[in-house]
Amino acid sequence: KMIKKSLSILTIAVAYFANAQDVSTLRNTAEIYGNSSMMGSSKYNALAGSMGALGGDFSTLNSNPAGIAVSIASEFSGTLSIQSNKNTTSYNGKSLDYKINNTDLGNVGGVATFPIDGSSPWKFVNIGVSYSNQSIEDYTETPGDANLIYDIKDNTGVLIDQLAFDGHAYNRYGNLSKMSVGVGANYNNNIYLGLGLNFHNVGLDQYDSASFIGNSGVNDFYNKQYTPFSESSDGFSASVGVIGKINPQFRLGASIETPTWWNIQRIYSEYDNPTDGSYTEDRKLSSPMKATVSAAYVANKNFAINVDYTLGLTKPKYKEYGSAEKELNNFFSNNSANLSEVKVGAEYRINAFRLRGGYGYAASPFDTVSLSTISSTGTVGNSSYSDLLVGKRNTIGAGIGYDFQSFYIDAAYQNVSSDYTSPFIQGSQANNSGYFGSTYIVNSDASLVSTVKNKKDNFFITLGWKF
Repeated sequence: KMIKKSLSILTIAVAYFANAQDVSTLRNTAEIYGNSSMMGSSKYNALAGSMGALGGDFSTLNSNPAGIAVSIASEFSGTLSIQSNKNTTSYNGKSLDYKINNTDLGNVGGVATFPIDGSSPWKFVNIGVSYSNQSIEDYTETPGDANLIYDIKDNTGVLIDQLAFDGHAYNRYGNLSKMSVGVGANYNNNIYLGLGLNFHNVGLDQYDSASFIGNSGVNDFYNKQYTPFSESSDGFSASVGVIGKINPQFRLGASIETPTWWNIQRIYSEYDNPTDGSYTEDRKLSSPMKATVSAAYVANKNFAINVDYTLGLTKPKYKEYGSAEKELNNFFSNNSANLSEVKVGAEYRINAFRLRGGYGYAASPFDTVSLSTISSTGTVGNSSYSDLLVGKRNTIGAGIGYDFQSFYIDAAYQNVSSDYTSPFIQGSQANNSGYFGSTYIVNSDASLVSTVKNKKDNFFITLGWKF
Protein backbone atom coordinates (compact mmCIF):
# COMPACT_ATOMS: atom_id res chain seq x y z
CA LYS A 1 0.00 0.00 0.00
CA MET A 2 1.16 3.51 -0.79
CA ILE A 3 0.97 6.29 1.76
CA LYS A 4 0.11 9.90 0.92
CA LYS A 5 2.35 12.64 2.26
CA SER A 6 -0.05 14.33 4.69
CA LEU A 7 -0.66 17.96 5.62
CA SER A 8 1.26 19.20 8.65
CA ILE A 9 -0.74 21.99 10.35
CA LEU A 10 -1.97 20.85 13.77
CA THR A 11 -2.80 22.71 16.97
CA ILE A 12 -2.27 21.55 20.54
CA ALA A 13 -6.01 21.76 21.19
CA VAL A 14 -6.63 18.96 18.71
CA ALA A 15 -3.66 16.72 19.35
CA TYR A 16 -6.14 13.97 20.13
CA PHE A 17 -7.33 13.80 16.55
CA ALA A 18 -3.85 12.96 15.28
CA ASN A 19 -3.45 9.96 17.51
CA ALA A 20 -4.75 6.42 17.39
CA GLN A 21 -8.27 7.11 18.59
CA ASP A 22 -11.48 7.40 16.62
CA VAL A 23 -13.75 10.47 16.61
CA SER A 24 -16.74 8.16 17.06
CA THR A 25 -15.45 7.24 20.52
CA LEU A 26 -15.70 10.87 21.63
CA ARG A 27 -19.25 11.23 20.38
CA ASN A 28 -20.45 7.92 21.79
CA THR A 29 -18.88 8.65 25.18
CA ALA A 30 -20.83 11.90 25.48
CA GLU A 31 -24.05 10.96 23.73
CA ILE A 32 -24.53 7.28 24.61
CA TYR A 33 -22.57 6.47 27.76
CA GLY A 34 -23.26 9.86 29.35
CA ASN A 35 -26.87 10.05 28.11
CA SER A 36 -29.33 11.82 30.43
CA SER A 37 -32.47 11.57 28.29
CA MET A 38 -33.90 8.10 28.77
CA MET A 39 -37.49 7.54 27.71
CA GLY A 40 -40.26 6.54 30.08
CA SER A 41 -44.05 6.35 30.09
CA SER A 42 -46.08 8.52 27.72
CA LYS A 43 -46.88 10.89 30.61
CA TYR A 44 -43.20 11.25 31.43
CA ASN A 45 -42.26 11.82 27.77
CA ALA A 46 -45.05 14.36 27.21
CA LEU A 47 -43.67 16.38 30.14
CA ALA A 48 -40.17 16.17 28.56
CA GLY A 49 -39.10 14.14 31.61
CA SER A 50 -39.88 16.99 34.03
CA MET A 51 -41.35 15.26 37.09
CA GLY A 52 -38.63 15.56 39.71
CA ALA A 53 -40.81 17.26 42.34
CA LEU A 54 -44.19 15.96 41.16
CA GLY A 55 -43.50 12.24 41.25
CA GLY A 56 -46.36 9.76 41.10
CA ASP A 57 -44.95 7.84 38.10
CA PHE A 58 -42.36 5.05 38.14
CA SER A 59 -40.51 6.78 35.27
CA THR A 60 -39.27 9.32 37.82
CA LEU A 61 -36.65 6.70 38.68
CA ASN A 62 -34.82 8.28 35.72
CA SER A 63 -34.50 11.58 37.59
CA ASN A 64 -35.60 11.37 41.24
CA PRO A 65 -36.38 8.01 42.91
CA ALA A 66 -38.36 9.81 45.61
CA GLY A 67 -41.08 10.24 42.99
CA ILE A 68 -42.29 6.67 43.46
CA ALA A 69 -43.03 7.44 47.14
CA VAL A 70 -45.75 9.87 46.02
CA SER A 71 -47.90 7.06 44.56
CA ILE A 72 -50.88 5.97 46.66
CA ALA A 73 -52.09 3.18 44.33
CA SER A 74 -50.26 0.31 42.68
CA GLU A 75 -50.01 0.41 38.92
CA PHE A 76 -48.39 -1.27 35.94
CA SER A 77 -48.01 -0.03 32.36
CA GLY A 78 -46.31 -0.72 29.05
CA THR A 79 -45.36 1.84 26.40
CA LEU A 80 -44.98 1.32 22.69
CA SER A 81 -42.47 3.72 21.10
CA ILE A 82 -42.20 4.70 17.45
CA GLN A 83 -38.92 6.51 16.78
CA SER A 84 -38.05 8.48 13.66
CA ASN A 85 -34.50 9.81 13.38
CA LYS A 86 -33.59 12.11 10.46
CA ASN A 87 -30.15 13.57 9.72
CA THR A 88 -29.47 16.26 7.13
CA THR A 89 -25.72 16.42 6.51
CA SER A 90 -24.33 19.41 4.59
CA TYR A 91 -20.91 20.11 3.11
CA ASN A 92 -19.77 22.72 0.60
CA GLY A 93 -23.30 23.67 -0.46
CA LYS A 94 -24.61 20.12 -0.83
CA SER A 95 -26.85 18.13 1.53
CA LEU A 96 -27.92 14.53 2.00
CA ASP A 97 -30.91 13.34 4.08
CA TYR A 98 -31.31 9.99 5.79
CA LYS A 99 -34.21 8.82 7.96
CA ILE A 100 -34.39 5.79 10.26
CA ASN A 101 -37.64 4.45 11.74
CA ASN A 102 -37.85 2.03 14.67
CA THR A 103 -40.81 0.58 16.58
CA ASP A 104 -40.21 -1.16 19.88
CA LEU A 105 -41.39 -1.68 23.44
CA GLY A 106 -39.96 1.55 24.79
CA ASN A 107 -40.85 1.27 28.45
CA VAL A 108 -42.46 -1.12 30.91
CA GLY A 109 -42.73 -0.88 34.67
CA GLY A 110 -44.86 -0.29 37.70
CA VAL A 111 -45.18 0.66 41.34
CA ALA A 112 -46.35 -1.54 44.20
CA THR A 113 -47.67 0.45 47.16
CA PHE A 114 -47.72 -0.86 50.72
CA PRO A 115 -49.78 1.26 53.16
CA ILE A 116 -48.58 1.33 56.75
CA ASP A 117 -51.41 0.87 59.22
CA GLY A 118 -51.60 2.44 62.66
CA SER A 119 -50.61 5.82 64.02
CA SER A 120 -47.10 5.87 62.50
CA PRO A 121 -46.25 9.03 60.55
CA TRP A 122 -44.89 6.74 57.82
CA LYS A 123 -47.82 6.32 55.42
CA PHE A 124 -46.47 4.19 52.55
CA VAL A 125 -43.47 2.15 51.52
CA ASN A 126 -43.43 1.69 47.75
CA ILE A 127 -41.35 -0.36 45.33
CA GLY A 128 -40.91 0.74 41.73
CA VAL A 129 -39.42 -0.88 38.65
CA SER A 130 -38.80 0.75 35.27
CA TYR A 131 -37.23 -0.67 32.11
CA SER A 132 -36.52 1.72 29.23
CA ASN A 133 -35.17 0.77 25.82
CA GLN A 134 -34.34 2.95 22.83
CA SER A 135 -32.62 2.65 19.49
CA ILE A 136 -29.32 4.51 19.05
CA GLU A 137 -29.11 3.78 15.33
CA ASP A 138 -27.72 6.81 13.50
CA TYR A 139 -26.42 7.51 9.99
CA THR A 140 -24.81 10.68 8.62
CA GLU A 141 -23.54 10.80 5.04
CA THR A 142 -21.47 13.76 3.85
CA PRO A 143 -21.66 14.59 0.12
CA GLY A 144 -18.50 14.29 -1.96
CA ASP A 145 -16.49 17.05 -3.63
CA ALA A 146 -14.74 16.15 -6.89
CA ASN A 147 -12.52 19.24 -6.58
CA LEU A 148 -10.96 17.96 -3.37
CA ILE A 149 -8.03 15.81 -4.54
CA TYR A 150 -5.65 13.68 -2.48
CA ASP A 151 -2.30 13.00 -4.15
CA ILE A 152 -0.97 9.48 -3.75
CA LYS A 153 2.82 9.30 -3.92
CA ASP A 154 5.27 6.47 -3.54
CA ASN A 155 8.10 6.49 -1.00
CA THR A 156 10.32 8.51 -3.34
CA GLY A 157 7.70 11.24 -3.76
CA VAL A 158 6.59 10.31 -7.26
CA LEU A 159 2.89 10.91 -7.94
CA ILE A 160 1.16 7.63 -8.82
CA ASP A 161 -2.53 8.44 -8.45
CA GLN A 162 -5.00 11.14 -7.47
CA LEU A 163 -8.10 10.43 -5.38
CA ALA A 164 -11.16 12.65 -5.59
CA PHE A 165 -13.22 12.80 -2.39
CA ASP A 166 -16.54 11.04 -3.09
CA GLY A 167 -18.22 11.12 0.34
CA HIS A 168 -18.01 10.02 3.95
CA ALA A 169 -20.35 8.24 6.39
CA TYR A 170 -20.62 7.65 10.11
CA ASN A 171 -22.94 4.69 10.64
CA ARG A 172 -24.05 3.33 14.02
CA TYR A 173 -26.39 0.49 14.95
CA GLY A 174 -27.51 -0.51 18.41
CA ASN A 175 -29.69 -0.09 21.48
CA LEU A 176 -29.44 1.58 24.86
CA SER A 177 -31.41 0.29 27.85
CA LYS A 178 -31.78 1.09 31.53
CA MET A 179 -33.35 -1.03 34.25
CA SER A 180 -34.12 0.82 37.47
CA VAL A 181 -35.34 -0.61 40.77
CA GLY A 182 -36.27 1.74 43.58
CA VAL A 183 -37.82 1.95 47.01
CA GLY A 184 -39.64 5.01 48.33
CA ALA A 185 -41.13 6.03 51.65
CA ASN A 186 -43.88 8.56 52.43
CA TYR A 187 -43.47 10.39 55.73
CA ASN A 188 -46.66 12.09 56.92
CA ASN A 189 -47.66 12.95 53.32
CA ASN A 190 -45.11 15.78 53.45
CA ILE A 191 -41.68 14.26 52.92
CA TYR A 192 -40.91 11.59 50.33
CA LEU A 193 -37.63 9.67 50.23
CA GLY A 194 -36.30 7.38 47.53
CA LEU A 195 -33.36 5.16 46.64
CA GLY A 196 -32.74 3.69 43.19
CA LEU A 197 -30.36 1.17 41.62
CA ASN A 198 -29.80 1.49 37.89
CA PHE A 199 -28.51 -1.16 35.50
CA HIS A 200 -27.44 0.12 32.09
CA ASN A 201 -26.68 -1.76 28.88
CA VAL A 202 -25.37 -0.73 25.47
CA GLY A 203 -24.79 -2.79 22.35
CA LEU A 204 -23.51 -0.92 19.30
CA ASP A 205 -21.69 -1.33 16.01
CA GLN A 206 -19.83 1.72 14.69
CA TYR A 207 -18.55 2.45 11.19
CA ASP A 208 -16.39 5.31 9.89
CA SER A 209 -15.85 5.07 6.13
CA ALA A 210 -14.98 7.24 3.14
CA SER A 211 -15.18 6.89 -0.63
CA PHE A 212 -12.66 8.09 -3.24
CA ILE A 213 -12.43 7.90 -7.03
CA GLY A 214 -8.99 7.41 -8.60
CA ASN A 215 -7.71 8.54 -12.00
CA SER A 216 -8.98 5.29 -13.48
CA GLY A 217 -12.52 6.29 -12.54
CA VAL A 218 -12.88 3.36 -10.15
CA ASN A 219 -14.59 4.04 -6.82
CA ASP A 220 -13.05 2.49 -3.70
CA PHE A 221 -14.23 2.46 -0.08
CA TYR A 222 -11.89 3.19 2.83
CA ASN A 223 -12.26 2.37 6.54
CA LYS A 224 -10.83 4.49 9.32
CA GLN A 225 -8.17 2.69 11.31
CA TYR A 226 -9.70 0.79 14.28
CA THR A 227 -13.13 0.73 12.60
CA PRO A 228 -15.58 -0.80 12.25
CA PHE A 229 -15.86 -1.72 15.93
CA SER A 230 -18.49 -3.38 18.10
CA GLU A 231 -19.07 -2.68 21.80
CA SER A 232 -21.02 -4.66 24.36
CA SER A 233 -21.23 -2.70 27.59
CA ASP A 234 -22.91 -2.84 30.95
CA GLY A 235 -22.99 -0.20 33.67
CA PHE A 236 -24.25 0.44 37.17
CA SER A 237 -25.27 3.57 39.03
CA ALA A 238 -27.22 4.43 42.18
CA SER A 239 -29.44 7.39 42.98
CA VAL A 240 -31.01 8.93 46.05
CA GLY A 241 -33.64 11.63 46.25
CA VAL A 242 -36.09 13.61 48.36
CA ILE A 243 -39.29 15.58 47.76
CA GLY A 244 -40.70 17.94 50.36
CA LYS A 245 -43.98 19.86 50.51
CA ILE A 246 -43.40 23.46 51.54
CA ASN A 247 -47.16 23.91 51.59
CA PRO A 248 -50.06 22.03 49.93
CA GLN A 249 -49.32 23.73 46.59
CA PHE A 250 -45.52 24.06 46.48
CA ARG A 251 -42.98 21.19 46.42
CA LEU A 252 -39.21 21.02 46.18
CA GLY A 253 -37.16 18.03 45.10
CA ALA A 254 -33.49 17.07 44.91
CA SER A 255 -31.61 13.98 43.82
CA ILE A 256 -28.13 12.81 43.02
CA GLU A 257 -27.01 9.95 40.79
CA THR A 258 -23.55 8.45 41.08
CA PRO A 259 -21.37 8.09 37.99
CA THR A 260 -22.32 5.16 35.83
CA TRP A 261 -19.46 2.70 36.06
CA TRP A 262 -19.21 1.07 32.64
CA ASN A 263 -17.43 -2.11 31.58
CA ILE A 264 -16.91 -1.96 27.81
CA GLN A 265 -15.86 -4.94 25.71
CA ARG A 266 -14.76 -3.88 22.22
CA ILE A 267 -13.97 -5.82 19.06
CA TYR A 268 -12.30 -3.65 16.43
CA SER A 269 -10.61 -3.89 13.04
CA GLU A 270 -6.95 -3.00 12.71
CA TYR A 271 -5.09 -2.75 9.42
CA ASP A 272 -1.43 -3.69 8.72
CA ASN A 273 -0.71 -4.97 12.25
CA PRO A 274 1.22 -6.63 10.58
CA THR A 275 -1.81 -8.02 8.72
CA ASP A 276 -5.41 -6.91 8.70
CA GLY A 277 -7.46 -8.51 11.46
CA SER A 278 -9.88 -8.19 14.36
CA TYR A 279 -8.71 -7.51 17.89
CA THR A 280 -10.33 -7.10 21.30
CA GLU A 281 -9.88 -4.82 24.28
CA ASP A 282 -11.68 -3.98 27.52
CA ARG A 283 -12.24 -0.51 28.89
CA LYS A 284 -13.69 0.95 32.06
CA LEU A 285 -15.48 4.31 31.95
CA SER A 286 -17.06 6.50 34.61
CA SER A 287 -19.73 8.76 33.14
CA PRO A 288 -20.57 12.06 34.93
CA MET A 289 -22.18 12.16 38.36
CA LYS A 290 -25.43 14.14 38.12
CA ALA A 291 -27.42 16.29 40.55
CA THR A 292 -31.01 17.40 39.91
CA VAL A 293 -33.02 20.07 41.71
CA SER A 294 -36.75 20.42 41.10
CA ALA A 295 -39.69 22.61 41.97
CA ALA A 296 -43.39 21.98 41.40
CA TYR A 297 -46.54 24.01 41.84
CA VAL A 298 -49.77 22.05 42.25
CA ALA A 299 -52.53 24.64 42.02
CA ASN A 300 -55.28 22.10 42.60
CA LYS A 301 -56.25 18.61 41.44
CA ASN A 302 -56.59 19.92 37.90
CA PHE A 303 -53.29 21.72 37.22
CA ALA A 304 -49.62 21.15 38.05
CA ILE A 305 -46.32 22.43 36.68
CA ASN A 306 -42.79 21.20 37.34
CA VAL A 307 -39.24 22.45 36.63
CA ASP A 308 -36.10 20.29 36.76
CA TYR A 309 -32.48 21.36 36.45
CA THR A 310 -29.73 18.75 36.08
CA LEU A 311 -26.03 19.51 36.42
CA GLY A 312 -23.10 17.21 35.80
CA LEU A 313 -20.72 17.26 38.76
CA THR A 314 -17.87 15.36 37.10
CA LYS A 315 -16.58 14.65 33.60
CA PRO A 316 -16.22 11.35 31.74
CA LYS A 317 -13.10 9.45 32.76
CA TYR A 318 -11.59 6.23 31.43
CA LYS A 319 -9.39 3.95 33.49
CA GLU A 320 -5.95 4.38 31.98
CA TYR A 321 -4.44 1.16 30.67
CA GLY A 322 -2.20 2.98 28.18
CA SER A 323 -1.84 6.00 25.91
CA ALA A 324 -5.27 5.57 24.27
CA GLU A 325 -7.23 6.10 27.50
CA LYS A 326 -4.84 8.85 28.59
CA GLU A 327 -5.52 10.74 25.35
CA LEU A 328 -9.27 10.35 25.85
CA ASN A 329 -9.07 11.65 29.41
CA ASN A 330 -6.94 14.61 28.35
CA PHE A 331 -9.49 15.55 25.72
CA PHE A 332 -12.46 15.35 28.09
CA SER A 333 -10.58 17.15 30.85
CA ASN A 334 -9.62 20.02 28.54
CA ASN A 335 -12.62 20.27 26.22
CA SER A 336 -15.78 18.86 27.79
CA ALA A 337 -18.35 21.00 29.58
CA ASN A 338 -20.34 19.90 32.58
CA LEU A 339 -23.70 18.44 31.64
CA SER A 340 -26.44 21.07 31.98
CA GLU A 341 -30.12 20.49 31.27
CA VAL A 342 -33.37 22.25 32.19
CA LYS A 343 -36.85 20.75 31.71
CA VAL A 344 -40.35 22.17 32.25
CA GLY A 345 -43.56 20.14 32.19
CA ALA A 346 -47.23 20.81 32.96
CA GLU A 347 -50.47 18.82 33.15
CA TYR A 348 -54.06 20.03 33.05
CA ARG A 349 -56.99 17.77 33.91
CA ILE A 350 -60.57 18.09 32.73
CA ASN A 351 -62.41 15.42 34.70
CA ALA A 352 -60.85 12.16 33.42
CA PHE A 353 -59.15 13.82 30.44
CA ARG A 354 -55.49 14.92 30.63
CA LEU A 355 -53.56 17.48 28.59
CA ARG A 356 -49.77 17.57 28.93
CA GLY A 357 -46.85 19.51 27.54
CA GLY A 358 -43.15 19.97 28.19
CA TYR A 359 -39.90 21.51 27.01
CA GLY A 360 -36.28 20.56 27.63
CA TYR A 361 -32.98 22.20 26.77
CA ALA A 362 -29.59 20.50 27.12
CA ALA A 363 -26.38 22.43 26.51
CA SER A 364 -23.59 21.05 24.34
CA PRO A 365 -21.34 18.64 26.29
CA PHE A 366 -18.21 20.21 24.74
CA ASP A 367 -16.59 23.62 25.03
CA THR A 368 -15.40 25.48 21.95
CA VAL A 369 -12.72 23.35 20.29
CA SER A 370 -10.12 24.44 17.73
CA LEU A 371 -9.46 22.15 14.76
CA SER A 372 -7.03 22.14 11.88
CA THR A 373 -9.41 21.96 8.91
CA ILE A 374 -9.44 21.89 5.13
CA SER A 375 -11.78 24.50 3.67
CA SER A 376 -13.94 24.03 0.59
CA THR A 377 -11.21 25.79 -1.43
CA GLY A 378 -8.57 23.33 -0.25
CA THR A 379 -6.70 25.66 2.11
CA VAL A 380 -5.70 24.51 5.59
CA GLY A 381 -6.24 26.59 8.72
CA ASN A 382 -7.50 26.54 12.26
CA SER A 383 -11.24 26.85 12.94
CA SER A 384 -13.18 26.91 16.21
CA TYR A 385 -16.43 25.02 16.83
CA SER A 386 -18.83 25.44 19.75
CA ASP A 387 -21.07 22.55 18.69
CA LEU A 388 -18.56 19.81 17.95
CA LEU A 389 -19.87 16.21 17.67
CA VAL A 390 -22.91 16.73 19.93
CA GLY A 391 -24.73 20.05 19.86
CA LYS A 392 -27.27 21.57 22.20
CA ARG A 393 -30.55 19.62 22.31
CA ASN A 394 -34.10 20.97 22.32
CA THR A 395 -37.02 18.73 23.28
CA ILE A 396 -40.69 19.61 22.85
CA GLY A 397 -43.27 17.23 24.31
CA ALA A 398 -47.05 17.05 24.08
CA GLY A 399 -49.56 14.43 25.16
CA ILE A 400 -53.09 13.47 26.05
CA GLY A 401 -54.57 10.83 28.32
CA TYR A 402 -57.80 9.43 29.66
CA ASP A 403 -58.27 7.83 33.06
CA PHE A 404 -60.89 5.07 33.26
CA GLN A 405 -60.13 4.73 37.01
CA SER A 406 -58.71 1.21 37.06
CA PHE A 407 -57.45 1.50 33.48
CA TYR A 408 -55.81 4.40 31.64
CA ILE A 409 -54.45 5.18 28.20
CA ASP A 410 -51.91 7.90 27.36
CA ALA A 411 -50.33 9.10 24.14
CA ALA A 412 -47.37 11.43 23.65
CA TYR A 413 -45.27 13.07 20.97
CA GLN A 414 -41.73 14.35 21.24
CA ASN A 415 -39.76 16.50 18.83
CA VAL A 416 -36.03 16.45 19.61
CA SER A 417 -33.67 18.60 17.56
CA SER A 418 -29.97 19.39 17.58
CA ASP A 419 -27.35 20.85 15.25
CA TYR A 420 -23.67 19.93 15.39
CA THR A 421 -20.46 19.92 13.39
CA SER A 422 -18.94 16.61 12.37
CA PRO A 423 -15.18 16.34 11.64
CA PHE A 424 -13.83 13.43 9.60
CA ILE A 425 -11.07 12.24 7.23
CA GLN A 426 -8.26 13.19 9.62
CA GLY A 427 -5.71 10.42 10.07
CA SER A 428 -2.04 10.68 10.89
CA GLN A 429 0.61 8.84 8.88
CA ALA A 430 2.95 8.96 11.88
CA ASN A 431 0.39 7.20 14.06
CA ASN A 432 -0.92 4.85 11.37
CA SER A 433 -4.45 6.17 11.87
CA GLY A 434 -5.57 7.04 8.35
CA TYR A 435 -8.24 5.58 6.07
CA PHE A 436 -7.39 2.18 4.57
CA GLY A 437 -8.60 1.05 1.16
CA SER A 438 -7.85 -1.98 -1.00
CA THR A 439 -4.84 -0.26 -2.62
CA TYR A 440 -3.96 2.97 -0.82
CA ILE A 441 -3.96 4.65 2.57
CA VAL A 442 -5.30 8.20 2.80
CA ASN A 443 -3.74 10.32 5.55
CA SER A 444 -4.46 13.94 6.42
CA ASP A 445 -3.41 15.91 9.48
CA ALA A 446 -6.39 18.21 8.89
CA SER A 447 -10.10 17.46 9.06
CA LEU A 448 -12.99 18.05 6.73
CA VAL A 449 -16.04 19.29 8.66
CA SER A 450 -19.70 18.91 7.74
CA THR A 451 -22.76 20.23 9.58
CA VAL A 452 -25.56 17.94 10.74
CA LYS A 453 -29.15 18.82 11.55
CA ASN A 454 -30.71 16.04 13.57
CA LYS A 455 -34.46 15.78 14.08
CA LYS A 456 -36.28 13.07 16.02
CA ASP A 457 -40.05 12.63 15.90
CA ASN A 458 -41.09 10.11 18.56
CA PHE A 459 -44.59 8.80 19.29
CA PHE A 460 -45.65 6.83 22.37
CA ILE A 461 -48.75 4.94 23.45
CA THR A 462 -49.13 3.71 27.04
CA LEU A 463 -51.65 1.26 28.45
CA GLY A 464 -51.81 1.07 32.22
CA TRP A 465 -53.70 -0.51 35.09
CA LYS A 466 -54.19 0.68 38.67
CA PHE A 467 -54.96 -1.77 41.44
